[in-house]
Amino acid sequence: MISESEQSLPALKLASVDKVSTISRKDFSDSYFTPLKPLIIEDLAKSWPALNKWTPDFFKDQHGNNLVKVYDEGFVTAGDHYMSQAKSIPLSEFIDAVITTSQDLRMFLYNIKSQIPVLVDDIIFPDIVDGLSKHFIFMFFGCKGSVTQMHFDIDMSHVFHTAIFGRKTITLLPFEQGNNLHRYPFTCRSYVDVHQPDFKQHPRLKDAQGYQVILEPGETLFIPSGYWHHLVYEEASCAISLRCPSQTWQGKLQGFYNLLIMQSFDRLMNKLSPKGWFNWKKQQALKV
Repeated sequence: MISESEQSLPALKLASVDKVSTISRKDFSDSYFTPLKPLIIEDLAKSWPALNKWTPDFFKDQHGNNLVKVYDEGFVTAGDHYMSQAKSIPLSEFIDAVITTSQDLRMFLYNIKSQIPVLVDDIIFPDIVDGLSKHFIFMFFGCKGSVTQMHFDIDMSHVFHTAIFGRKTITLLPFEQGNNLHRYPFTCRSYVDVHQPDFKQHPRLKDAQGYQVILEPGETLFIPSGYWHHLVYEEASCAISLRCPSQTWQGKLQGFYNLLIMQSFDRLMNKLSPKGWFNWKKQQALKV
C-alpha cells in the first residue's frame, strides 16, 4: 500500500509497457522491433522446460558446486572493485543467500552456454526475430532488494529478458534520454533514482520520458537496442536473457565504440585515479 508521503513524491513521466499473449513475427517487427518500442510477451517462453524445472533447489542439487561471480553495489563505485566482481562463491551458497536474505547481491551476465551448457537444452529459441545468439545466453539471479542501477547494455544488443521466477520492477527509457538521465561520460551508466527522483540535483530528469513495468514470472520483456533500464528485485529472482545484435549500422558502430574505446578508456582512467576520475565524471553529469 502506497503512503500519502510516497504519493506526494515527484515522479518521472513513465508509461505502461504494451502486453500481449502472443504476437506474429511481422506485427512484432512493424510495431516494436523496428521502431524500438518495448513489449511484454506473456507466452513467448511458455513451452520452455526451464519455467517448471529451474527452482532454487534444482540449482543447488544439480549445479551447486559451480563457482559463480557475485556483485554488490561496489560494482559501480569508484575504486579497486569498479566494474569487477565482489567475490566468487559456490552457486549453492549464493542460492541460499538469494532465498533467505534481502540485500543487494546479484549474479548477472552468467553465460550458461559456457558455464553450464546443459541448461541450454531447457530453453527453446523463439523465431520472432533472426540472429538470436546461441553463444551468449545470460542468466541473472538476485536477492530480494537487489537493485541494478540505470544503464544501457554496452554492446547495444536487443534483449529478450524472461523471468523464470520472482517479480521485478523495471524502468525503461530510450537511448536518446541519456542526457536527461545525467549520464556519466565514458560510461553506460546513470546514478539517478528513478523511484524517488531528485529534480533539484538532476534538473534534466524532469524532461525524461520512458516506461515502467512489473515483470511477472514466465513473462518476456523485449528491451530494444540501447534502452536504458533500471531493475528492482521485488522478490528473489532468476531470469534469462536472449540477445541479438542491433540491426542498424548506427547501433553496430555505437556498440563497437562502447566496447573497444569507451569502456577501455574508462577502466584505464579508473586505475590511474579512481576518485579523481569518478568525481570528474560526476561533475560533468551534473552540469545543467
